[in-house]
Amino acid sequence: MALEQPLMLIVVGAALVGAIATGLVLGWRRRGGGGSGAPVARAERVRRLPSVRRAVGVRMVGLAAAVALAAGGLAVAGIVAARPMQERTVHPETHSRDVMLCLDVSGSMTDVDAEVLEVFAELAHQFRGERVGLTIFNSSPVQVFPLTDDYDFVEENIRRIHRGFVLYEPIPEHWVGTLNGPGASLVGDGVAACALGFDHPDEERARSIILATDNQVNGAETVTLEKAAAYASSLGARVFAIDPADAESSTSAALRSAALSTGGAYFGLHDATTVGDIVAEVQKRDATVLRGEPRILRVDEPGPWLVVLVVAALALVVVVGRVRA
Repeated sequence: MALEQPLMLIVVGAALVGAIATGLVLGWRRRGGGGSGAPVARAERVRRLPSVRRAVGVRMVGLAAAVALAAGGLAVAGIVAARPMQERTVHPETHSRDVMLCLDVSGSMTDVDAEVLEVFAELAHQFRGERVGLTIFNSSPVQVFPLTDDYDFVEENIRRIHRGFVLYEPIPEHWVGTLNGPGASLVGDGVAACALGFDHPDEERARSIILATDNQVNGAETVTLEKAAAYASSLGARVFAIDPADAESSTSAALRSAALSTGGAYFGLHDATTVGDIVAEVQKRDATVLRGEPRILRVDEPGPWLVVLVVAALALVVVVGRVRA
């Protein structure tokens, strides 16, 4: 047992010594002064009476018990005030799913990206326990933030990227790092980068990629969408595609096919149930138990000391009442 505030024992000890010293001094003065009452003739005869001697003995025992209980109670109170602590080693566990938000920020998506980010913010608001990350891409991908369950941080960064689409800044934040190669809207490269954002690839985890793109590829991809979807599937990640066009075109059909090949699903951006359907699909899979680093916790452990203190206080009240009676 460790004490969080051991100085309290010194304070209580000093108070106890001071009280004992004060009592001894007052007792010595009373004996030396002979008391303040009037003298009684033949008082020694009264003191020798059996009943008187018995009453005096009981009173002395009661006073001694009261002093002992008060001193013991004060000592126990000092221990409680010093806060006995117990160290415990815990292995924190969280039940988590990993969700990577993957956003195409190419020119063809400019008119709808602000709306997509609002959908992403609503998704993050409805998730409970999932770790969420965000990667944006155009001709090159950029990770905005890695997987995290700090939802305030997630919302702050989604709103920060959202402002770049609605404020029309000279150099929007979503341009930085996403134009480092030829071409535009290289969806396969973006999906592959999102899949690479999952940590512990060798572990069995519940992983999802929520991809928002119109699949209007312009240029040569390093990785095709089909191969990127296959790589994501090899990690156990399902792709949920959000298509702002939602049209019966070859690009939409390819996007739908890639998402379904991973066990995921395809949604239109303006479908009324898109957010709820995606959340339901993500949460269908069992959450993975994640074990964190062991932590040493110090917790208050007053244990039996509080019980002893309460019992001593009650006993003191009873004894003092008997002595006075």
